[in-house]
Amino acid sequence: MNRLCTKWLIVLTTVFGLSDSIRAEEAGKFRVYFGTYTNEITKGIYSSTLDFATGKLSQPELAVEVKNPSFVAIHPTGKLLYAVSEISDFQGKSVGGVSAFKIDAASGRLKLLNQQSSVGAGPCHLVVDAAGENVLVANYGGGSVAVLPIEAKTGNLAVASSSIQHQGSSVDKQRQEGPHAHSINLDPANKFAFAADLGLDKVLIYHFDGAKGKLTANLPPAGELAPGSGPRHLAFHPSGKYVFVNNEMTSTVTSFAYNPTGGSLTEIHTLSTLPQPTPGNSTAETVVHPSGKFVYVSNRGHDSLAIFQCDPATGRLTAIGHQSTGGKTPRNFNIDPIGRYLLAANQSTNNVVVFRVDPSSGKLTPTGDSIEVGSPVCVRFLSIP
Repeated sequence: MNRLCTKWLIVLTTVFGLSDSIRAEEAGKFRVYFGTYTNEITKGIYSSTLDFATGKLSQPELAVEVKNPSFVAIHPTGKLLYAVSEISDFQGKSVGGVSAFKIDAASGRLKLLNQQSSVGAGPCHLVVDAAGENVLVANYGGGSVAVLPIEAKTGNLAVASSSIQHQGSSVDKQRQEGPHAHSINLDPANKFAFAADLGLDKVLIYHFDGAKGKLTANLPPAGELAPGSGPRHLAFHPSGKYVFVNNEMTSTVTSFAYNPTGGSLTEIHTLSTLPQPTPGNSTAETVVHPSGKFVYVSNRGHDSLAIFQCDPATGRLTAIGHQSTGGKTPRNFNIDPIGRYLLAANQSTNNVVVFRVDPSSGKLTPTGDSIEVGSPVCVRFLSIP
């Protein structure tokens, strides 16, 4: 195809909303990394490739051996990967660890660069900031959050530049006897950090100074959830106007309106993630479709994905169905960056199942493809050039 034709094809596809399909064809394949809980059948972080044309996953390979890498995050350059070690005895201290890895572009294998303390026990979630300068980590067991700077030349992690210990409790004396920071996320502007704390029934809000790697308490200091909710993970709408929080203990999802100037969260409404009461169920992950039209939440116990339609004008959600994840205990799942496939990681049945996403309805259809991964608990995509 000559340059003129190519130019007009790009213009036409952009104008008529077909650019996603062009990008999908250009994407070819994605590398997928799976964080796990290590045991007798799994040894660390695994990788696979997703063929975008067919929706098939290749057989997973061990990318690196490391203990309990339950959550992983990829650097904006695509050259580095960071992972928690969800333990409480890192280097003989009552804390967990965070590891830095270099990604081999050809094979996807990971080379350990260094490790640092997470400054709290049981780290369970982490993110890399948009500038690629810091890793932010949430410590569930320790009830704290921390920032670890990334060395620009090497990708290594420095010792924590900031750490904050949460304080307080809530109504459930068994699970909310103290703070349990379950996740930490950044807003699209890289200006505020949000820590969902299951033990406090709050999403704590912090000013984030990426240049200094510092967190400071915001005013207002938190978004409040109903007592006994147990907020776990959250996701921003692509517009940046809304935040969706899944509440592990009540099997609900709460929509918040977000004020990017002051960092405040204002509750819009809360909905159940279940079609009917399911004793023992708990929610795990929240993911917003790249189009912003749909929000998904995983149910462990009901073993399903709750599907919601999102009103972009108000941030309100409408429940539109449920899809079995094809296994037990879907702790984590993710949607590819273009929005065509959803991969559900079933922790208890050691499998990852592929679904095709209907861009109009948001509904999920199993492709018939799945792979075996021991205790998969995190799914992350990386485009392969």
